[in-house]
Amino acid sequence: MYPWLWFWAPQFHYPFSGSVAQKIAPDTNWFFDSIPPEAGIGDVERKIFEVASYGRQLGLMAEVVLALADGNVVSEEKASQSLQRLKEMYLSIENVKRTNSARTAEAALHLLRKLREIDQAQLIHVLAVLSAETPNISSNPDPDRRAFGPAGGAG
Repeated sequence: MYPWLWFWAPQFHYPFSGSVAQKIAPDTNWFFDSIPPEAGIGDVERKIFEVASYGRQLGLMAEVVLALADGNVVSEEKASQSLQRLKEMYLSIENVKRTNSARTAEAALHLLRKLREIDQAQLIHVLAVLSAETPNISSNPDPDRRAFGPAGGAG
């Protein structure tokens, strides 16, 4: 074929020919993305699920409760092991929640600082709305955390 006539050359792609680049990783986020906002945060639920599946959590709780209710169903040793695993799982899950809360707070601070740079009037409006919506929260509810200084950074 003549190289200067390439644009007239038709290209046919039969089945199983042509580009075969594709993403083959399974999409497993559909379950966690479908969690309604009032039921939880999908990303946090996914991370908790990585710590322990819902079935694992329920199974351990069932073993502990059944041992307490009727010692003949689950042995005391198995219930003790399940209780220990349940405590470890609980601490891991609380750590996931705490980490997410800290990340959310950092993201909120970043956005508020950005809003301060762009439009201070909007920042004042946002802070006023938040103050009106949460009247029982003091300006520094946790004495271990540092309050905002006049420049908006950690003081």
